[in-house]
Amino acid sequence: MESFVFGTSALGMAIPAFKFGAEGPEILILGGVHGNEVEGTSAAFGLLNKFCNKYEYKLKITLVPAFNLDGVIKQNRLNGNGVDLNRNLPTKDWNPKAFDPKYPPGPSPTSEPENQALVQFLEDTKPKFILTLHSWYPLLNVNGNCLAEAKVLSRITGYEIKEEIGYPTPGCLGSYAGLERNMPTLTYEIERGLALDKVLAIHVPAILESLKATEKERA
Repeated sequence: MESFVFGTSALGMAIPAFKFGAEGPEILILGGVHGNEVEGTSAAFGLLNKFCNKYEYKLKITLVPAFNLDGVIKQNRLNGNGVDLNRNLPTKDWNPKAFDPKYPPGPSPTSEPENQALVQFLEDTKPKFILTLHSWYPLLNVNGNCLAEAKVLSRITGYEIKEEIGYPTPGCLGSYAGLERNMPTLTYEIERGLALDKVLAIHVPAILESLKATEKERA
């Protein structure tokens, strides 16, 4: 395991990241994109614990457990500048006008330092698969060719697989990476309000199992 600084938050804090594996395709796992979605963040830290104790995948995984570090610390959806990081990426459909007031996209695409670091990382490493851990209505939102992983997760959790979530999401990672740059992106919406011990007992093992499909699919 190698730790490094992924980037800097809007409030100037270093965002920690961890690399595992020396061979295989590049994989990115993000937690804490929305700081108030504790279920996704907890799953990410659960993965970190599992990987530190035992790592057997032929995958080069970069894990960023608390991407929106400002928001995670403050338990706020938005970053330190009051921007929704999952509406701030430079997608073709980015819009300066928020679809809903709770999703402020920022003054311009990639205005936020967190997303500047993310865009640079994607450009440098070109991951073959991205898993981003959120919480909302139980759902597996696939953007690009990541059905293999989604089917494993669905079998274990019973979550529905969908390509659309039912409302506009300009500036989101699924569009930016999964649809526009051929970096398959799976947005894992863990049930909001699920007890954190159940998050660790159900969803962390489900992700670990799905990564076996990633090994086969992305080899």
